[in-house]
Amino acid sequence: MTRHGNRTSHRAADRTLWRRMRHSLGQRMPERDALARNPMLRPIARHLLAPRLWHMQHESVARGVAIGLFWAFVMPLGQIPLAVAHCIWWRANIPLSVVSTLVTNPLTLGFWLWAAYQVGIRFVDAPPLVMPRQGTSLLEWFSAVGTPVVLGMAVFAIGGSLASYALIKLAWRIKVLLHLRHRRRRQSGRPGSA
Repeated sequence: MTRHGNRTSHRAADRTLWRRMRHSLGQRMPERDALARNPMLRPIARHLLAPRLWHMQHESVARGVAIGLFWAFVMPLGQIPLAVAHCIWWRANIPLSVVSTLVTNPLTLGFWLWAAYQVGIRFVDAPPLVMPRQGTSLLEWFSAVGTPVVLGMAVFAIGGSLASYALIKLAWRIKVLLHLRHRRRRQSGRPGSA
């Protein structure tokens, strides 16, 4: 296979993967009409169902992922309603924000708490992380390790949201520049274009 043919097949595979991911996400997300019919959401349905909150536009996508990651680390449980509320306020993509909050979930929470403690002890003097002894209440144990964990989660929330916003904006810009370069090459290769 030629180099050009190989590049074309990679692009086709990338597009197919992207379409499958979008299709999968679309099947898992509730439909806008179902949300509109929900009696609990009726008071805010007008705001929640605004088309700009569901559209894949670069600023909306960057904001949505940043908001989702922020709330994922600030409040590792029950963060989705807060992320959605902030998406409405900041005009961000709701589906991507909801997906981003799933970085912290019951399966990964233990790892993130451990990692947050490791980051947090760089800011405060704290003993190495140990499991609670027999007879130690959970509240006592958490008060001993809570400050480093809270600091670490704050670093993850702020750093993760800023980094994701910047990376998405950069990736979108690179995609546009590559698309423009590809278009210019096609136009310069056409007969009669000079």
